[in-house]
Amino acid sequence: MFPSPLPPDRQPVIIAARRSAIGRAGGIFSGLETEVLAAPVLRAVIEDARISEEEIDDVILGNAAGPGGNIARLSLLQAGLSTHIPGLTVDRQCGSGLEAAILACRLIQSGAGQCYIAGGVESQSRAPLRTLPATQTLPEHSYKRARFSPDAIGDPEMGAAADTVAVHHSITRERQDAFALQSQSRAVAAQSADMFKAEIAPVAGQSTDECPRPNMTAARLSRLRPTFTPFGTVTVGNACPLNDGAAALVVTSATRAGVLGHTTALTFLDAATAGVDPNLLGIGPVASTQKLLARNPSLSLSDLTHLEFNEAFAAQTLACLDALNIPESLPNPHGGAIALGHPFGASGAILLVRLFSQLIRPPSLRNALAMAMIGIGGGQGITAAFRPQSL
Repeated sequence: MFPSPLPPDRQPVIIAARRSAIGRAGGIFSGLETEVLAAPVLRAVIEDARISEEEIDDVILGNAAGPGGNIARLSLLQAGLSTHIPGLTVDRQCGSGLEAAILACRLIQSGAGQCYIAGGVESQSRAPLRTLPATQTLPEHSYKRARFSPDAIGDPEMGAAADTVAVHHSITRERQDAFALQSQSRAVAAQSADMFKAEIAPVAGQSTDECPRPNMTAARLSRLRPTFTPFGTVTVGNACPLNDGAAALVVTSATRAGVLGHTTALTFLDAATAGVDPNLLGIGPVASTQKLLARNPSLSLSDLTHLEFNEAFAAQTLACLDALNIPESLPNPHGGAIALGHPFGASGAILLVRLFSQLIRPPSLRNALAMAMIGIGGGQGITAAFRPQSL
């Protein structure tokens, strides 16, 4: 069950949440360095939260494919924040942004501080090629991504692993394409209705997501050929694109949120991370959700009202939903990563921005139970649970 109720000065809450528009790799943000992409989002979320720079204990950002170094510290300095504010960069690959937010919540629970900015940033447009120096047996060579797992276990490319998941979990091409079309249709409808307007901080004059496709149809999806394995079912249509984007949240205590004049917040309940076979990496959220539920018997998926699930691939999303007995109509009511995009290090934080918009901006169901779930390269998953709260 949940631990004993925390005193208000140790109860983590999210009081502000913003993101950039999500750009296609090589698209609207292709000329921006990673820190330049993150900086306006940091400024926007600080303004929304009505906090002063002196209150910020740390800035924690996730990043997976960037140039290395401490992107969080670089980004906060790029944003013009005080040199007295430290920065911490987290790398849990696709789960980095969500992990950053969870870490901030844990720091509030521990009493280590009272106000954190957490989130993530990724620029696939500016992601460097890495080069290994020559050895006696190998020439100098470049590579595109870090290894996720030793070769003896298996370290498949993400798309090939999604094809394997589809086979193991009997997820047909037809179901994948139908789910992808649902994601596109929802995102296009939400974009047309300005559902994302309040959460997007303009960056370089851009405030519209680049990837939703209003002209997508079932027929077009069905004509696409397998992308990753010759006889697979995963295509560019039922998988996410490569993207640039940033997201940031202000995490503080319930006590401090009230002092700042906030009347509602997204309250952190608990989170869990778990590992799975790297060859079936997309099913990580099944293990992390089961771990979270086992630790918290009062939580039940039957009570789940809001779910943001990162759609790296329709195959792995559907496999997870099936295993957890969650209807595929529940997650991502305004579209997911297949339509909006998946900027790796930012995606987990973007899930929380979306939940914040649905539950706090404007106020929604006060008895809601919300979760964010994301699968991770190398075979991991993260699940985090929240409720909206009146302060």
